[in-house]
Amino acid sequence: MRMETEKSSVMIKFIYGALFCLTGVIVFAFSFFMGKSYEAILRNVIVSLIISGTIIFMLLDAFTRGRSGLSYDNYDKKSRFMIIYVVVLILSCIFALIPNEFWPYMSLFVMMALFSNSEIAIVSGVGFATISVMLEENGNFGELFMYVLAGCVAVAMFRDLKENTSIGFPVFISLVTQAVLLIAFNVLFLNRTLSINILILPILNLMLNLIILLIFLNMFGVYVIRRSNDMYMEINDAEFSLLVQLKEKNKDEYFRAIHTAYLAERLALGLGFNARAVKACSYYHRIGVLDGSLKWSDVEHYYTENNFPIEAIEFLKEYMEPQKGKVKSKEALTVQLSETVIASIMYLLNKNSDADIDYDKLIDKIIDKKIQDGELMDYAITFRELEQMRKLLKKEKLYYGFLRR
Repeated sequence: MRMETEKSSVMIKFIYGALFCLTGVIVFAFSFFMGKSYEAILRNVIVSLIISGTIIFMLLDAFTRGRSGLSYDNYDKKSRFMIIYVVVLILSCIFALIPNEFWPYMSLFVMMALFSNSEIAIVSGVGFATISVMLEENGNFGELFMYVLAGCVAVAMFRDLKENTSIGFPVFISLVTQAVLLIAFNVLFLNRTLSINILILPILNLMLNLIILLIFLNMFGVYVIRRSNDMYMEINDAEFSLLVQLKEKNKDEYFRAIHTAYLAERLALGLGFNARAVKACSYYHRIGVLDGSLKWSDVEHYYTENNFPIEAIEFLKEYMEPQKGKVKSKEALTVQLSETVIASIMYLLNKNSDADIDYDKLIDKIIDKKIQDGELMDYAITFRELEQMRKLLKKEKLYYGFLRR
């Protein structure tokens, strides 16, 4: 596993080295065929290599932070940004051949952000817009002012897309910002008087940005965001292959996972926590029973090989290998409390199947002991939420009765 990781790292560095060289070659070729002077060609190539080097440095730095370094599942789909990088690089050169008021940089900023992260997208957008301005016949900083600000606003508006996110408001704000900046560019930098003629290209620019955004966001929603929901539906099925293997290997562990998942999901739904991630964590945090190890490094492959959503993997890692000094999530406490309650009841029933268990007293004892031991100090939980958990756990007495069977 380690050998494969090292090979993958070397391959990524090799590809990025190739992208770095390709950037210089493409900018050199466009500069040369556009008849730029040797001084301008040298300037363009050097600046483009600096831009490319900065972007690659930021990407490699993001990868060192793991999945949290990049948005969505981009850590596992590194080729996405490589493709968009090459596409936007070529477009940035082509834009120098068309009127600058028609450049659809706003939508390109958003595409780069969703395929990497906000910081990388902003730096990339500034870099590519700079290349376009350098290659123009009479480029000026006014174009950077216009497109960089519009791009930054758009990146901020589409920062946290989810399946239920309404894109109408972000699209509206982004287009209004772009429209205002296009008008400002014409009035402040080109000293033009407002008329219908100078609005033609800006209107076409807005229409082009709108079309690109709607098409791209729809595809992104289907193939990236909704795919995560589909994967949750698959892995949170009690008949998923990993759970079937667990059942065949150790029935006690299987039923412990099933009961914990039910109880944890009920708590999460009642308190408005991330129920699907809680259920996945309850099912699979002890999947290492299959090969006799519960260490994160030994079980991580189960999650990656079965295409678990990144969010689910992050919750599992937090639960199984919490970082010292870092506040743990409410979801992690939900799983822990549910598992402790289920494990305690099953333990008592294994000792005496006819035992008369006072569930309210047992739940109070479990929670109060955790409070006394200071275990809850590390969780982002309020007293009110903790008391709600206590009440919800006590409401499940009917379900606890099924554990006797």
